[in-house]
Amino acid sequence: MDPTLTVIVPVFDEEDNLERVGRELSAYLDRTSTPAQILFVNDGSRDRSGPMIEALCAADPRFHFIHLARNSGLSAALKAGFDHVETRWAGYIDSDLQTSPDDFDLLMPFAAEYELVTGVRVKRKDTLVKKLSSRIANAIRRSFTHDGASDTGCPLKVIRADVARRIPFFKGMHRFLPALVQLDGGKVKEVPVRHFPRVAGESKYHLWNRLLGPTADLFAYRWMRSRYIRYEIAKKG
Repeated sequence: MDPTLTVIVPVFDEEDNLERVGRELSAYLDRTSTPAQILFVNDGSRDRSGPMIEALCAADPRFHFIHLARNSGLSAALKAGFDHVETRWAGYIDSDLQTSPDDFDLLMPFAAEYELVTGVRVKRKDTLVKKLSSRIANAIRRSFTHDGASDTGCPLKVIRADVARRIPFFKGMHRFLPALVQLDGGKVKEVPVRHFPRVAGESKYHLWNRLLGPTADLFAYRWMRSRYIRYEIAKKG
């Protein structure tokens, strides 16, 4: 059966995680009721992630990859993934596996009704600093965007691929997916998902890109929103 979901996995310097990522994603594909495939997007990794990704893809025909020419950030990696998805839906999960691919099965039942279905991490297994900075950043973002989203940083999402390709992209875009989907007239659904501690590798996030950086990106979003063009065709001849 042809896949209907492509799970995008952005990767940047995750050589310590990738063997486990391959095992868990392969096991997910074996047992999920949703025909799916995996697309690794290597965001210019400087370690052995690139060759390891190619080895994973050679071992499992349901795995595919894109190597970006240089490190361009999470939003660019997601855009590259969305641009190459040919299935009806695109999923997103981080390569640190602090969320489980099995929880895509919690999101997919809502995918036909909502343009974006996003996880909300319950019982987060992060440090106090990470949880507090995330909570503050989410509160600031909601005050600007009024998107009603409680956890835009959750790295487990399903979005209609045609919607993903249509929404505007900019640096920091991944933090505004609910707001951007709503701006395009789409509906967003939040679903509780599990959260796990990071067991290998190092987090690429710190106070700047968790709190101060996203706050600066809000002004880019507000500028874009004020100039956003949306139209509907009433009749063609």
